Amino acid sequence: MAGRLGGKVAVVTGAGSGIGRAAATLFAREGAAVAAVDLAGQAAADTTAAIAAEGGRALAVTADISDSGQVDAAFGRVAAELGPPDVLYNNAGVNSAGSVLDATDDDWDRCFAVNARGTFLCSRAAAWPMAEAGRGSIINQGSVAALVGIANFAAYCAAKGAVVALTRSMSVDLAPRGIRVNAICPGTVYTPLMEPLLRARGQGDVAAGLALTVAKYPIGRLGTPEEIAQVALFLASDDSSFLTGSVVTADGGMTSQ
Repeated sequence: MAGRLGGKVAVVTGAGSGIGRAAATLFAREGAAVAAVDLAGQAAADTTAAIAAEGGRALAVTADISDSGQVDAAFGRVAAELGPPDVLYNNAGVNSAGSVLDATDDDWDRCFAVNARGTFLCSRAAAWPMAEAGRGSIINQGSVAALVGIANFAAYCAAKGAVVALTRSMSVDLAPRGIRVNAICPGTVYTPLMEPLLRARGQGDVAAGLALTVAKYPIGRLGTPEEIAQVALFLASDDSSFLTGSVVTADGGMTSQ
């Protein structure tokens, strides 16, 4: 299949919904064989079914990316059924509301387990075959929460900050192996992950939280999963061949103020 990712194997984590599903389907349209990885197996299967309906090639993989054994098994299956990965989009993540005064140990541990440790584990699993091939692109999902203070999201901000720092470190380590590593820091995109943030900001009212959030964006609206997927496609493709260690803010001007 022709396209910007023709002949490549792409792994997308958190591919069962939101940005992950949008990216997985877009990558497939651009010619990639896509492994849709998600903790929710049925959601991953729904994504691959949508890809297959468009004539694409995809594999649904159920895995908890915070578990090293499950990650290694998942990437072993991808290699066996699709081939070694050329692209990894570390999109899977979890959110957590709470300031340093009231966030729990579990809030902190879960945010770091999925957002930071999961990114590390998946990157390690993908980087070895990429290094053997001498090429690859790893895209990590940061957040504007890694760049500016967001009230009452201490664990989430800290974990996404770790992802950005990890991206820069990985880019230096892996550039000599032909692997590019970049991060996307999206602003608020209306996905299920964002509902706790909106509800907390609106004091329990999602609609009120949405209105307050939109007011922070000069562009006058929130982003869409498809818009972030287009950024990921750019970073996955050879169009971004001179970018590594970059942090791309796709935030409607939110961090420019």
